[in-house]
Amino acid sequence: MPDTLPDLLNAVLAFRDERHWAQFHGLKHLMVSLCLEAAEVLELSQWKSDAETDALPLSPEGYEALSDECADVFAYLLLIADKANIDLGAALRRKLAKNALKYPIEKSIGRREKYSQL
Repeated sequence: MPDTLPDLLNAVLAFRDERHWAQFHGLKHLMVSLCLEAAEVLELSQWKSDAETDALPLSPEGYEALSDECADVFAYLLLIADKANIDLGAALRRKLAKNALKYPIEKSIGRREKYSQL
């Protein structure tokens, strides 16, 4: 089972290429698809209380539904990053460094306000 980002990307690309779907995967379409799949993650909590949503991954059916939707989001994110030549690991490290400056521990620990409100 692949477990590195390059292995996962290669698996997604192989799945896509076996079906000749690259022709449909312009950057805009991938971005739209990512948002649609993220909305399907959110849909799993529609009309549910916080407790019901928190319990979702505790049942086999809920876990499978959430897992499937997260996998769809992840697949599209990998395709977007590949299309745009983004190293997701490096991008995440850069973003964490930026966020550390915006949300210093001494100002943000235990707080939910946006950085501009700290």
